[in-house]
Amino acid sequence: MASVQWHSRARKYEGELQMCRLEVSAVDFSDYHPLKAITVTDSKARRGGRKGSTSSSSSSSSSVALDPLSSMLDGTDPLSLFAAASETPTLPHSISLGRKRREKEEEVGSDFEPWSSKRGEILSRFTTTEKLSINLFMGSDKSKASSPSSAVSEKVRTRLEELDDLEEGSQRELLNLSQQDYVNRIEELNQSLKEAWGSDQKVKALKIVIQCSKLLSDTSVIQFYPSKFVLITDILDTFGGLVYDRIWSMCADPHPLPESFSADDVNDTAKETCLNWFFKIASIRELVPRLYVEAALLKCNRFLTNSGIQETLQRLTAMIRGIGDPLVAVYARAYLCRVGMEVAPHLKDSLNKNFFDLLASFRQIHGESVQNQLSQQRVEIPIYLTLYSPAIHWILQCVAYRAPEDYINCAEIWVEFTCRHFTKREVNTVLADIIKHMTPDRAFEDAYPQLQSVIKKILPHFHDFSVLFSMEKFLHQQEATRDPVILNALLHICKTMHDSVNALTLDDEKRSLSLLINGFIRMVSFGRDFEQQLSFCVEARATFCNLEPVIIHLIHTVNQLAMETRCVMKGNHSRKTASFVRACAAYSFITIPSLTSIFSRLNLYLLSGQVALANQCLSQADAFLKAAVSLLPEVPRTISIEGKQRSSEPFLLDFINNFLSTLLVVPDHPEQGVLYLVRGLLNMVQDYTWEDNSDAKIRVYISALPLLAAMSQESYLYTIPKVDSNETLYGGDPKFIAEINKLCETLIAQVLDHLKGLGRDEGVRRQSSLAFSLFGCLLAHGDLRNNKLNQLAVNLWNLSHKHGFCDTRTSVSRTHNRIYIQRPEFPSWGHVNEKHGGIDGCNVCS
Repeated sequence: MASVQWHSRARKYEGELQMCRLEVSAVDFSDYHPLKAITVTDSKARRGGRKGSTSSSSSSSSSVALDPLSSMLDGTDPLSLFAAASETPTLPHSISLGRKRREKEEEVGSDFEPWSSKRGEILSRFTTTEKLSINLFMGSDKSKASSPSSAVSEKVRTRLEELDDLEEGSQRELLNLSQQDYVNRIEELNQSLKEAWGSDQKVKALKIVIQCSKLLSDTSVIQFYPSKFVLITDILDTFGGLVYDRIWSMCADPHPLPESFSADDVNDTAKETCLNWFFKIASIRELVPRLYVEAALLKCNRFLTNSGIQETLQRLTAMIRGIGDPLVAVYARAYLCRVGMEVAPHLKDSLNKNFFDLLASFRQIHGESVQNQLSQQRVEIPIYLTLYSPAIHWILQCVAYRAPEDYINCAEIWVEFTCRHFTKREVNTVLADIIKHMTPDRAFEDAYPQLQSVIKKILPHFHDFSVLFSMEKFLHQQEATRDPVILNALLHICKTMHDSVNALTLDDEKRSLSLLINGFIRMVSFGRDFEQQLSFCVEARATFCNLEPVIIHLIHTVNQLAMETRCVMKGNHSRKTASFVRACAAYSFITIPSLTSIFSRLNLYLLSGQVALANQCLSQADAFLKAAVSLLPEVPRTISIEGKQRSSEPFLLDFINNFLSTLLVVPDHPEQGVLYLVRGLLNMVQDYTWEDNSDAKIRVYISALPLLAAMSQESYLYTIPKVDSNETLYGGDPKFIAEINKLCETLIAQVLDHLKGLGRDEGVRRQSSLAFSLFGCLLAHGDLRNNKLNQLAVNLWNLSHKHGFCDTRTSVSRTHNRIYIQRPEFPSWGHVNEKHGGIDGCNVCS
């Protein structure tokens, strides 16, 4: 190709910016409001339409939120749900046996403190001197023993009628009972339950259990509630054991059931009896007794389905959310967790859900209902909260059972809860407990990430060093400090961590230590005493020299310090500011060569040069930029990233592009000649050993053309305040412009020679891409009124589309956008239309 005469086109940046802005269109806000309810339209295919309708689909829209209770009115009832569950097909025997092996129920060991050991403590702790009452509706006494000849359906109907009679029978009310009298009456009911069961009065036994369970809804003497819970659940435990043993005995024919039986091993008679009990329970109208009685029979679900216990636990857990009184709800959760641990301690999901539901219900304590109740009974909040402790303690014991390996994961979460809602005393207690559990057998060696997380969760919640240092188990703080005692203490701790690094230390551990030390460095602030801050960075550099991430962080800190100084110190302090910034530059210039990462050095040289330039320290900026250029030949062709070797070319190209954008505002050195940094960079790029079959060098040349075109403008696109760029130094001098044009022509010639060498089959795709890149550069930055440059652009367009590797419509669209926005004066290219096919109605293609 013939030689090219480059001329940069004159740019009017403000005008181009206005053309690139989006058009403003009017918006009708008459029917819009940010708080207006959102209308959701749901289109569904109709299975059958109304008479005369021709539409095959229907749309319904609603702006009303769904009522969470509306699903209870959909026509389903508990009996139907149980019936549906009973009709669920069972799995084949081989599959059920496999599941039985996978979900084998675990036995709670001796390390689990049983409920019986807590019973006496609760009864002795939660006492009252107030009078108690028991209201029992035992039903009318009109039940009669069925004759042996009566039909089965008749017997079932009679028992259901007896159960319904519960609501309309005689009332038995025991008033003005002392605590001991109350305990005696409950024990009598427990004995009556056993006698009724022994005399085959199963419905009467169920009535006793239901009426006793209803007493758990009563909190009229709130201080006695935990003891009442213990007494009533004794009756529930008795009933649950009687029903289970009854059904178990029915399974002995023809062979007794093994301990690890499945639902497939249970005969139909036993299943029918079990299902009949659940039908009776489902007919209980009140939530609390229905929930407690079904929970007491939880183990009986084993006779129906293999997954019945797990499903029932989840359902009962959800049912407890319907209990309004938080105290009643927490003890219901405790009872469900207790029977769940007895039956299936390995099912942790329901335990965890009950625990988190417990936390969510605490907000009810401050509600109007609870506050009114406490006011009426003259109970203070601290006393009221102690009533929760037995239930919460039991739930936590269940959740934490057989988790000494999960302890630290739990503590990691709870320490944040403790920090948010309690004082330093409780936080110190938690830390002491963590140390107690993690010290034996050096267990902490397997929990470094969790221990680090504990530290991170504590730091945001303590902003006062006096509070933090008063804790025996921990030292640190979130807010910045300059206290010498604190700094020396923390510096000593960080130095100890740093000195533990040796040749065998893993990279992950080095990163973790660096993060902790960098966090400490960020905490140090000497206010406007910038010299003292710099002195601290000097000391830290010497102390943490073996951790490169810390050194990099220190360099960033010093550069930030220099920028803060520029913002704070003005006017009379200008000389002092310049002196300090030069000291910061010296710190960075001395420290950067100690880094092993080549790209860390390059990027920090560039960053430090930009900071020096922003502070009008031109000689220091010049030194940083020249150091970066001189370092380019040392860049290896491959670098290690996360243990894998990668090509360094993408990172090098990214750095060079950033470097080029900085050179626009860097003034030439009076003793170094015109564009000496640009020439030096291009010479290093020319001499660098690039990868085989690489176009990286040519792409750098193409990237340099926009920079040179921007340098030839009368006003630069961006400048640095109080720094005279080349636009001011040369003032559009023709010799300066001629130097720029000459350098551009040299770069274009290098690119064209490279394109010529890519004409073979294996290089045509690369040739197409590079040709289109150079075409776009000429279109955006060249003065195409010059005939030779115009013809070169046309040839590059044709070359980029010659072999079909450049998408025609995409390239045409991009070209049109550039022409309409940047080049309104550009002449039409009628002869190009024949090559790319054109777009109808386009001035360029017509």
